[in-house]
Amino acid sequence: MNCAFVGAGAVAGKYATGLDGSTLDLTAVCDLDADRAERLAAAHGATAYADLDVLLDAEDAPLVINLASHGAHASVTRRCLDADRHVFSEKPLAIDADVAGDLVGFAEHRGLALDCAPINRRCDPARHVRSLLGDGRLGTVRLAYAHAHVGRVTEWHENPDSFLAVGPLYDGAVYPLALLVDWFGPVERVRVADALDVWPDPEERTPDRPAHVEATVEFAAGPVVRLTASLYAPHRSREFSSVEIHGDDGSLYLADSGALAAEIDTVSVAGAGRSYVHAPHPAPRRERPYLDGPERLVAAIERGERPTGGARRAAHVVAVCNAIETAAESDGPVEVAEHGVEHEAPAVPPVRPPPDGERSGASAGKLAGTDGDRRTASLRLPPVGFGCSRYRDGEYVDRIDSIATALDAGYRLFDSAELYGNEARIGDLLDAPGSPDRESLFITSKVWNTNHEHVREACEGSLAALGLDAIDCYMLHWPEAWAYQGPLEDLASMSPAEQESLAFPTDEDGDRATVDVALTETWGRLERLIDGGLARTIGVCNLSLDQLERIVETARIPPAVVQVESHPYRPRPDLVRACHDRGIRAVAHSPLSAPGLLEEPLLVDIADAHGVTPASVALAWQADRGVVPIPSSTDTEHVVSNLAAARLRLTDDDRERIATLEEPEFER
Repeated sequence: MNCAFVGAGAVAGKYATGLDGSTLDLTAVCDLDADRAERLAAAHGATAYADLDVLLDAEDAPLVINLASHGAHASVTRRCLDADRHVFSEKPLAIDADVAGDLVGFAEHRGLALDCAPINRRCDPARHVRSLLGDGRLGTVRLAYAHAHVGRVTEWHENPDSFLAVGPLYDGAVYPLALLVDWFGPVERVRVADALDVWPDPEERTPDRPAHVEATVEFAAGPVVRLTASLYAPHRSREFSSVEIHGDDGSLYLADSGALAAEIDTVSVAGAGRSYVHAPHPAPRRERPYLDGPERLVAAIERGERPTGGARRAAHVVAVCNAIETAAESDGPVEVAEHGVEHEAPAVPPVRPPPDGERSGASAGKLAGTDGDRRTASLRLPPVGFGCSRYRDGEYVDRIDSIATALDAGYRLFDSAELYGNEARIGDLLDAPGSPDRESLFITSKVWNTNHEHVREACEGSLAALGLDAIDCYMLHWPEAWAYQGPLEDLASMSPAEQESLAFPTDEDGDRATVDVALTETWGRLERLIDGGLARTIGVCNLSLDQLERIVETARIPPAVVQVESHPYRPRPDLVRACHDRGIRAVAHSPLSAPGLLEEPLLVDIADAHGVTPASVALAWQADRGVVPIPSSTDTEHVVSNLAAARLRLTDDDRERIATLEEPEFER
């Protein structure tokens, strides 16, 4: 679609950088500064104009991208709508809420599309925050802090007059407000506000509005937000454009409300009583261009739609800014008009219902990440999971603190087993404040070798320990069956000798005490767990391709998950391919623990090229080939970086080099 830029300043350059390969074709540029318009137009083969009316008469571009100065946005938008053009406007939509509302109404009356920056709510950082808020991990959200330190624009902007004219609210505060409205719905009132005319004495140019504003803003859904917007506080302040959200059960911190891409440290989470942990967005880094907003608007127009929802939200944000200014002058609460803002249900409900005499983590919920039939469909799993084994270098270690860290960092797949002996403690953690809702987690457990003939008993023991009604995937830990030793309950409370005696039985000769139980027979017992509602899917670990084929040939309910040791030395390509061909998810345990793997020169070289660690390369390689690694660590930095490994994009050369590490005869 042909489009025209109105305004050729610094922000126009940011929009223009996305034109190559865009669905938009820039045909005209208008700016009061004719030379500036000519420079931008010439760079993109467009026609330059110094008069908007002349452009609108001469050009048939259906879309105008309004990049004029802040105070001119409303008048430019109105003139373009009058000329039957769709409009995407830079923020703010207007300086007056009534004018903004009239623009929305006029666009709807004329059947035209109208949208407004910022696009931050559609970018990965804000979407990641919404997902973290939506899983209930913060409990009822009651308080938040938002900062918008635009800084002293006379020091960093070539043309600060527009900023000085509108003040910090309409340029800076719109970023956190747009996100908060998206997450929690409309603002109900501004409770109180204050404005300060602070400005350095040597500056010749001064703001037309107060340079520093603070306000307490109350949302209809309940949260109260303390907002600070400033031209006086430097934009390199510790708090630049951050949002910190506090709930009954935890807190969340977004470092930059205007971020177009999610870095590893952009979002952090703290469960109740715990320190903040980085919560990396678990996908490759994606930075949305400024032009993403206009392109989305065009896509809707070409579908026959004429959206104005974004403009309504922008009008409501302007109304909040107006109310803050009014409250600062009147010392009283000021109600805020909703302007018909369309919004989803608040990211966190205002009231979280208490459990009905049950563990709050015991809700069966829906099966996380499945399509269609739960018994046969391929699972949609997170790219990286977290292993909960207590075994570390042959020793038993307490993993609960690291599992809590993993919850805060954003892991949602947790791999447990009755052998690990810590399922009761994991259950206590899942039930504690600051843990995600059951529906957002995928929990696995495994029946140990001594319980092949007692699968239901073992599963019920794990369910009771974990505090769950059903396990998302219950798996056979190993295909080999050993002599039954009784229930394996709370092994972690026993001495190592007692644990070994129960879990690794021996016969009179000191050899492993095995029993003759067919693998297919044990699989049938797993199938009956699904029939009884104790497991939502079933799987098997540590098996060969022949054993998998034997199960698949006779199974009434096929495996949903196959978990095996896998790493670059032992990639298991045939088994992984067989799983993919059958819609079975392949999971890799011990993805980092092969001796020498993390010192492997080839991995070190690839890691250095990407600015990551060899562990990140090894994990990214698994995710890249459709295998879910489940690393475990007790180190906070490693917990975070392991999850962030899914963000790494490997090259074809990386893949080819890693493939050379395979050792067919690898043995620990």
